[in-house]
Amino acid sequence: MFNRTTVLILIAALAAALGLWAAQRHFGPVTSSRWPQTQAVRLFEPARELPSFSLRQSDGTALVPGELKGHWTLVFLGFTHCPDVCPTTLAEMARAQKQWAALPEATRPRVLFVSVDPERDTPDRIGEYAHAFHRDTLAATADIPALEGFAKSLSMVFAKVPAPDGAPADQYSVDHSASMAVLDPQGRMAGIIQPPLDPKAIAADMTALTQAAAGARTE
Repeated sequence: MFNRTTVLILIAALAAALGLWAAQRHFGPVTSSRWPQTQAVRLFEPARELPSFSLRQSDGTALVPGELKGHWTLVFLGFTHCPDVCPTTLAEMARAQKQWAALPEATRPRVLFVSVDPERDTPDRIGEYAHAFHRDTLAATADIPALEGFAKSLSMVFAKVPAPDGAPADQYSVDHSASMAVLDPQGRMAGIIQPPLDPKAIAADMTALTQAAAGARTE
């Protein structure tokens, strides 16, 4: 299941891209006045409910749908041995997190790093890795079937790439989607952020969305 050929990786990536395109065509950009206009975040209308999932957080506790409610959450797939995309993304998100740090903790946006390499990434390891970029970043993982289901629900993909000939077997890599899923305070798939990332624009969008959600709750 986890050892796929390059052709299968490309097919999976194409299928996910088509699924994302279809979702954008079906949901379309937000035209409702409920949310402010955004720069970096592309919102969908209506938001999409996610199927049940269960991940394991870095502190050993379960991460289930209910845990993601009450905050806007940005979800990124990756792995700790990632040479470029993952550290760059988490570093840029750390810059955005610093900019929205003044928001109330109870409603502050969250960044969730989900490792799709459970063979090497233990809960302790992903926690240390994510927190090295920003202490508030959540980190989780699961077994491969659970991760595949979770990724699919977000229109994302990942696949193991075997180590080069002659290299140790554990020197494999993992191809994965580089976009980020945007979950609303109800834990629904509400949009995406696509690279290249603009931390300042992302922080401005998430601050405005958080404030709008807080205002809607008080009405």
